[in-house]
Amino acid sequence: MNVGYAKCWCYSGKNDKTWHRLKLRLLTEMEPVMRILPVLFILTTLLIISKSASAETVQIEFTKFDTYSTEVVHIDIGDSVEWLPESAGHNVEFIAGPNMDALPKSSKMDDLHSVVFKTPGIYLYGCTPHLNMGMLGLVIVGNNLQNLEKIHDVKLSRVAKSILENLITIAKSHSE
Repeated sequence: MNVGYAKCWCYSGKNDKTWHRLKLRLLTEMEPVMRILPVLFILTTLLIISKSASAETVQIEFTKFDTYSTEVVHIDIGDSVEWLPESAGHNVEFIAGPNMDALPKSSKMDDLHSVVFKTPGIYLYGCTPHLNMGMLGLVIVGNNLQNLEKIHDVKLSRVAKSILENLITIAKSHSE
């Protein structure tokens, strides 16, 4: 460890100025850390940028057959899903999921709708006017099926419940 010295004016009790050599520790032992900090900052920034740049967007269309073009989607945390109004008379309404407060309840009819999923789990959604006919879909975020029981227990019409059972089977088979 390097030690430096500096001169300063100090007053002794007799009002006379005398030079005292004060021992000051130089920050030479901190130099390597100070050199690394900018590198760490740059690496952290690049990691954040690359993570946001690597987030994917899955597109799902409303079809003329009163279905979604993809009914079960597996995505990573931070990815987004876009629902495209390719056919009129449809929307997206979230019915169940792990963090319902963070999601819009439903989209406007025939509008493009996009959601970034930040909480892992299963999200059940459907088309409001065609829900009882079984126009449903699942988004599985982070391959996490922890709230599967909650999704399974959602009250739906018989037709929609039957379709949900099929969607759950597909979701389970993809997660194994």
